[in-house]
Parts: sequence; C-alpha cells; structure tokens
Amino acid sequence: MQITKNTVVSLSYVLKRDNANGEIIEETKAGDPLVFLYGNGQMLPKFEDHLSTLKTGDAFEFTLTSADAYGEMDQDAVIDLEKSVFMIDGKTDDELLAIGNVIPMRDDQGHMLQGTVVSVNEETVRMDFNHPMAGNILHFTGKVIDVREASAEELSHGHAHGAGGHQH
Repeated sequence: MQITKNTVVSLSYVLKRDNANGEIIEETKAGDPLVFLYGNGQMLPKFEDHLSTLKTGDAFEFTLTSADAYGEMDQDAVIDLEKSVFMIDGKTDDELLAIGNVIPMRDDQGHMLQGTVVSVNEETVRMDFNHPMAGNILHFTGKVIDVREASAEELSHGHAHGAGGHQH
C-alpha cells in the first residue's frame, strides 16, 4: 500500500547528524518502528514530503536542511537569567543547574519552554531555548515497514493507536 494522507505508517530508520563523523542521533528497528498517522501534522512537513510516494517495503534516504527541520540556531534564544529565578525555598539546587540539564520553564506570556543549562556563574544562569536539534542538518535512511488505512478512531483522535502508536 502507498503512503497517502490518513494512512498509518510504520518505519525503521537511522537518523544521523550530517557532520564530519555522521553521529547517530536516533535509530529505530523493524521490531520497534516509528508509527504515525501520515498527513496529520505529527511529523516535520518536509520529512513527510520525502515519504509521500513510498509504499510498504520501500527504502528511503534523504537529508533535511536545518531550515526544513528544527530551524537555525537563534542567538536571541540564548539568554542569561538571574540565578534567583531558580531558587526554591531560598536555595538553588546545584543538580538542577548542571550544565546540559533541560529545565521546563514558562515565558512571560505563560507558554511552556524547554531550556538547556549552558553555563552557571555566581549571579546568572545562561539558558538555551532553541530546540535541541536546531541548526542541524538531518540525514535519514530507512525502510517503510507497513502502510495501512487508519481506523475511524485513529482519525478522530488524530494519531495512530496500537503497537508503536498511542495506547488509547
């Protein structure tokens, strides 16, 4: 069956950062594939575009530029916050502020953001609110394991159910 809007697609793939060493970022196996409802906005639009003509059993290989994936690095999204922002009961938690930690926060409009601790000094914490994959060129290789019609329930819920998908 060919991939079309409102089909449930199962893929195995290897995702590499397109750099000199081709670092593997993520990998799924045929026995534990990525399962998603195609054409429903769950995946990156350009990712879906590259799959649009494929069918069960087809192999694929393509690259997404950072602009087509998670965007370019935005230096304005790297900011220094007063260390006091992170105080709980008058104390800062050094484990919370470990470099590389991802901390859920809210912006001044109440939107949830994920910030990564970049550095900490006596008075401020430098946080990066870019998507962790921003600025990366992504290279995918893989195989279409299965394509099937979505059930009425999957269509009404807007996502795949069952193995590899959402469990009701």
